[in-house]
Amino acid sequence: MDTVSFRQMKDGTKEDYEFLTAHEIDHTRHTAKRLLKALVELDQSLSGYQITRLGHSVQSATRAWRDGADVDWVVAALLHDIGDIYAPYNHDEYAATILKPFLREQCTWCVSTHGDFQMLYYGHHLEGFDQHKRERHRGHAYFDDCAEFCERWDQASFDPDYDDLPLEFFAPLVEEVFARKPYDPAVIRAGARAPLTDAAVAEARQNRG
Repeated sequence: MDTVSFRQMKDGTKEDYEFLTAHEIDHTRHTAKRLLKALVELDQSLSGYQITRLGHSVQSATRAWRDGADVDWVVAALLHDIGDIYAPYNHDEYAATILKPFLREQCTWCVSTHGDFQMLYYGHHLEGFDQHKRERHRGHAYFDDCAEFCERWDQASFDPDYDDLPLEFFAPLVEEVFARKPYDPAVIRAGARAPLTDAAVAEARQNRG
Protein backbone atom coordinates (compact mmCIF):
# COMPACT_ATOMS: atom_id res chain seq x y z
CA MET A 1 0.00 0.00 0.00
CA ASP A 2 1.41 3.39 -1.04
CA THR A 3 -1.56 5.56 -0.08
CA VAL A 4 -4.86 5.12 1.73
CA SER A 5 -7.99 4.13 -0.18
CA PHE A 6 -10.28 6.90 1.06
CA ARG A 7 -10.98 10.47 0.00
CA GLN A 8 -13.07 11.21 3.07
CA MET A 9 -11.94 10.04 6.50
CA LYS A 10 -15.29 8.45 7.26
CA ASP A 11 -14.66 5.97 4.43
CA GLY A 12 -11.33 4.75 5.81
CA THR A 13 -10.71 1.11 6.66
CA LYS A 14 -8.84 -0.53 9.50
CA GLU A 15 -5.98 -1.22 7.09
CA ASP A 16 -5.91 2.42 6.02
CA TYR A 17 -5.54 3.68 9.56
CA GLU A 18 -2.98 1.07 10.55
CA PHE A 19 -0.99 2.13 7.49
CA LEU A 20 -1.23 5.81 8.47
CA THR A 21 -0.31 5.11 12.08
CA ALA A 22 2.88 3.37 10.99
CA HIS A 23 3.77 6.37 8.82
CA GLU A 24 3.04 8.81 11.63
CA ILE A 25 5.21 6.89 14.08
CA ASP A 26 8.11 7.04 11.63
CA HIS A 27 7.46 10.73 10.99
CA THR A 28 7.57 11.63 14.69
CA ARG A 29 11.01 10.05 15.04
CA HIS A 30 12.40 12.99 13.07
CA THR A 31 10.74 15.75 15.10
CA ALA A 32 13.99 16.81 16.77
CA LYS A 33 15.76 17.24 13.42
CA ARG A 34 12.89 19.35 12.08
CA LEU A 35 12.97 21.58 15.15
CA LEU A 36 16.72 22.08 14.88
CA LYS A 37 16.21 23.09 11.26
CA ALA A 38 13.45 25.48 12.35
CA LEU A 39 15.84 27.04 14.84
CA VAL A 40 18.23 27.87 12.02
CA GLU A 41 15.33 29.51 10.19
CA LEU A 42 14.89 31.88 13.15
CA ASP A 43 17.64 33.90 11.51
CA GLN A 44 14.90 35.04 9.10
CA SER A 45 12.68 36.32 11.90
CA LEU A 46 12.56 39.67 13.69
CA SER A 47 15.72 41.72 13.30
CA GLY A 48 16.97 44.87 15.00
CA TYR A 49 18.66 43.20 17.95
CA GLN A 50 22.44 42.97 18.17
CA ILE A 51 22.19 39.20 17.69
CA THR A 52 19.82 37.04 15.64
CA ARG A 53 16.88 35.13 17.08
CA LEU A 54 18.87 31.93 16.59
CA GLY A 55 21.76 33.52 18.46
CA HIS A 56 19.39 34.50 21.27
CA SER A 57 18.04 30.96 21.50
CA VAL A 58 21.48 29.37 21.58
CA GLN A 59 22.73 31.94 24.09
CA SER A 60 19.76 31.29 26.38
CA ALA A 61 20.48 27.56 26.28
CA THR A 62 24.20 28.13 26.83
CA ARG A 63 23.51 30.17 29.95
CA ALA A 64 21.13 27.47 31.21
CA TRP A 65 23.74 24.77 30.58
CA ARG A 66 26.44 26.75 32.38
CA ASP A 67 24.08 27.32 35.31
CA GLY A 68 23.85 23.55 35.80
CA ALA A 69 20.23 23.34 34.63
CA ASP A 70 18.83 19.91 33.80
CA VAL A 71 18.03 18.74 30.26
CA ASP A 72 14.40 19.89 30.41
CA TRP A 73 15.39 23.43 31.33
CA VAL A 74 18.15 23.60 28.72
CA VAL A 75 15.87 22.43 25.91
CA ALA A 76 13.13 24.79 27.09
CA ALA A 77 15.62 27.66 26.96
CA LEU A 78 16.77 26.63 23.48
CA LEU A 79 13.28 26.33 22.00
CA HIS A 80 11.34 28.97 23.93
CA ASP A 81 11.14 31.31 20.90
CA ILE A 82 10.66 28.64 18.21
CA GLY A 83 7.28 30.15 17.35
CA ASP A 84 8.59 33.59 16.40
CA ILE A 85 8.28 33.07 12.64
CA TYR A 86 4.82 31.50 12.49
CA ALA A 87 3.12 32.89 15.61
CA PRO A 88 4.62 36.29 16.43
CA TYR A 89 1.69 37.33 18.64
CA ASN A 90 1.60 34.14 20.72
CA HIS A 91 5.00 32.61 20.09
CA ASP A 92 5.31 31.54 23.72
CA GLU A 93 2.11 29.46 23.61
CA TYR A 94 3.12 28.03 20.23
CA ALA A 95 6.47 26.86 21.58
CA ALA A 96 4.91 25.42 24.73
CA THR A 97 2.44 23.39 22.66
CA ILE A 98 5.33 21.74 20.82
CA LEU A 99 7.19 21.00 24.05
CA LYS A 100 4.25 19.98 26.25
CA PRO A 101 4.23 16.21 25.48
CA PHE A 102 7.96 15.86 26.16
CA LEU A 103 9.04 18.21 28.95
CA ARG A 104 8.30 18.65 32.62
CA GLU A 105 5.14 20.69 33.20
CA GLN A 106 7.14 23.31 35.11
CA CYS A 107 9.22 24.07 32.02
CA THR A 108 6.37 24.20 29.54
CA TRP A 109 4.36 26.51 31.80
CA CYS A 110 7.30 28.90 31.92
CA VAL A 111 7.69 28.78 28.15
CA SER A 112 3.95 29.38 27.65
CA THR A 113 3.90 32.47 29.87
CA HIS A 114 7.36 33.97 29.38
CA GLY A 115 5.96 36.60 27.02
CA ASP A 116 3.96 38.09 29.90
CA PHE A 117 6.95 37.97 32.24
CA GLN A 118 9.29 39.59 29.71
CA MET A 119 7.13 42.71 29.64
CA LEU A 120 8.67 43.63 32.98
CA TYR A 121 11.75 44.74 31.06
CA TYR A 122 10.17 46.86 28.33
CA GLY A 123 6.46 47.39 28.90
CA HIS A 124 6.95 50.77 30.56
CA HIS A 125 8.66 52.10 27.45
CA LEU A 126 5.75 51.45 25.08
CA GLU A 127 2.28 52.93 25.05
CA GLY A 128 -0.48 50.39 25.61
CA PHE A 129 1.80 47.72 27.08
CA ASP A 130 1.47 46.44 30.64
CA GLN A 131 4.85 46.24 32.32
CA HIS A 132 3.35 44.18 35.12
CA LYS A 133 1.39 41.74 32.98
CA ARG A 134 3.09 38.87 34.76
CA GLU A 135 1.14 39.75 37.92
CA ARG A 136 -1.89 37.96 36.51
CA HIS A 137 0.08 34.77 37.21
CA ARG A 138 1.09 35.73 40.74
CA GLY A 139 0.40 32.86 43.14
CA HIS A 140 0.98 30.13 40.55
CA ALA A 141 3.34 27.39 41.72
CA TYR A 142 5.77 28.16 38.88
CA PHE A 143 5.65 31.97 39.07
CA ASP A 144 9.08 32.33 40.64
CA ASP A 145 10.56 29.81 38.21
CA CYS A 146 9.39 31.79 35.20
CA ALA A 147 10.65 35.03 36.74
CA GLU A 148 14.06 33.43 37.17
CA PHE A 149 13.94 31.89 33.68
CA CYS A 150 13.42 35.33 32.18
CA GLU A 151 15.94 37.12 34.39
CA ARG A 152 18.81 34.65 34.06
CA TRP A 153 18.38 33.30 30.54
CA ASP A 154 15.88 35.16 28.39
CA GLN A 155 16.25 38.90 28.91
CA ALA A 156 20.02 38.54 29.43
CA SER A 157 20.71 36.72 26.16
CA PHE A 158 21.14 39.47 23.59
CA ASP A 159 24.90 39.89 24.02
CA PRO A 160 26.98 39.64 20.82
CA ASP A 161 30.16 39.23 22.89
CA TYR A 162 28.95 36.25 24.92
CA ASP A 163 30.75 32.95 24.29
CA ASP A 164 27.87 30.81 23.01
CA LEU A 165 28.07 27.08 22.61
CA PRO A 166 27.25 25.98 19.02
CA LEU A 167 23.78 24.77 18.13
CA GLU A 168 25.29 21.35 17.37
CA PHE A 169 26.21 21.01 21.03
CA PHE A 170 22.54 20.98 21.98
CA ALA A 171 21.34 18.64 19.22
CA PRO A 172 21.77 15.45 21.31
CA LEU A 173 19.71 16.98 24.12
CA VAL A 174 16.89 17.85 21.73
CA GLU A 175 17.06 14.33 20.28
CA GLU A 176 16.90 12.88 23.79
CA VAL A 177 13.84 14.91 24.74
CA PHE A 178 11.84 14.18 21.60
CA ALA A 179 12.63 10.47 21.82
CA ARG A 180 10.63 10.31 25.07
CA LYS A 181 7.22 8.72 25.30
CA PRO A 182 4.70 11.55 24.80
CA TYR A 183 2.83 12.65 27.92
CA ASP A 184 4.67 10.18 30.12
CA PRO A 185 3.66 11.07 33.71
CA ALA A 186 7.21 10.28 34.81
CA VAL A 187 8.39 13.08 32.49
CA ILE A 188 5.55 15.58 32.92
CA ARG A 189 5.73 15.37 36.73
CA ALA A 190 2.78 17.69 37.25
CA GLY A 191 3.38 20.02 40.18
CA ALA A 192 7.04 19.10 40.57
CA ARG A 193 9.68 21.81 40.66
CA ALA A 194 13.33 21.42 39.74
CA PRO A 195 15.83 24.23 40.37
CA LEU A 196 17.04 26.25 37.42
CA THR A 197 20.58 26.26 38.73
CA ASP A 198 22.86 23.66 40.30
CA ALA A 199 26.29 24.90 41.31
CA ALA A 200 27.82 21.41 41.55
CA VAL A 201 26.61 20.42 38.10
CA ALA A 202 27.73 23.76 36.68
CA GLU A 203 31.22 23.26 38.10
CA ALA A 204 31.44 19.70 36.76
CA ARG A 205 30.42 20.85 33.29
CA GLN A 206 32.98 23.64 33.39
CA ASN A 207 35.70 21.23 34.44
CA ARG A 208 34.82 18.95 31.51
CA GLY A 209 35.52 21.87 29.21
